[in-house]
Amino acid sequence: MKTRFHKTIFAVAYGTALTAFTGYAALDTFVIPKQYAVVEAREEAAVTPDEVLTEEADGNIVTMSEVDTEGASVVSSYEDESMSITIYEYETNDTAVYVADVRLSSPEYLQTALAGNTYGRNVTANTSEIADDADAILAINGDFYGSRNAGYVIRNGVLYRDTAERDREDLVIYEDGSFAMVSENDVSAQELLAQGAVQVLSFGPALLADGEIQVSETEEVGKAKASNPRTAIGIVGDLHYVFVVSDGRTDASEGLSLHELAAFLRDIGVAGAYNLDGGGSSTMVFRGEVVNNPTTRGNRIKERAVSDIVYIGGDS
Repeated sequence: MKTRFHKTIFAVAYGTALTAFTGYAALDTFVIPKQYAVVEAREEAAVTPDEVLTEEADGNIVTMSEVDTEGASVVSSYEDESMSITIYEYETNDTAVYVADVRLSSPEYLQTALAGNTYGRNVTANTSEIADDADAILAINGDFYGSRNAGYVIRNGVLYRDTAERDREDLVIYEDGSFAMVSENDVSAQELLAQGAVQVLSFGPALLADGEIQVSETEEVGKAKASNPRTAIGIVGDLHYVFVVSDGRTDASEGLSLHELAAFLRDIGVAGAYNLDGGGSSTMVFRGEVVNNPTTRGNRIKERAVSDIVYIGGDS
């Protein structure tokens, strides 16, 4: 009888301890913020806009090709001596897609920022909040690096995480503003930094390369639904980019598959494109206002807190 009692007490104690540990592990993974590094103030860029313009440009913004805007409506625009940004709204596959057509005079204006200006785990803020802190003119959510323990993190020329994630495909943005898609299987973060990588975003997959679709019609990220809100960044030509966010999970917008997003970007003239964190994270902010309709479950429009953003900043 005593032995049975002791076994019962042990079972209850073990079950309680296991539940407590499981709960703590979940909190530690998804909730408890851990700050690893505070981002130092960024130094002034080593180049000036005039130094990266071609002679033929004669001081104007460089562009090699155009984005096809047929059927799109203009949402908003901004232009100064350093950049031109026009946001268009398209309708494709029963989904609203917002495309910011960005032309820069220098790659220094294409930047990233971390929530709370801090590198860490579960350190998050709304895209609009991070954009406001960074004085961003235009911003989209990034790769949500803080939800994972692996995957390279290079931001504004600083290496924060060099732990590779098997088969992870990254977007590398170099000092001259050019894009490259690389596998973490093939190159280390330190090598990318030595090669001049300024930003490395680790989410994926690549959507387009040289204008060709890189994803299959059935390919998805993890267990994501086939149709989702999406975020992507693409390159059209020299210092000519698109920031892209689609709505989804609502009656007004169904959402896109990766293949549908890639096909859409190809059709409007984008040469290379990379998929960023989507779903409830997908948010575009322009001059302090949220452009799209971010939602997690579709029952209410609300931003999801994220780890980081990609943005266009002005002169400091």
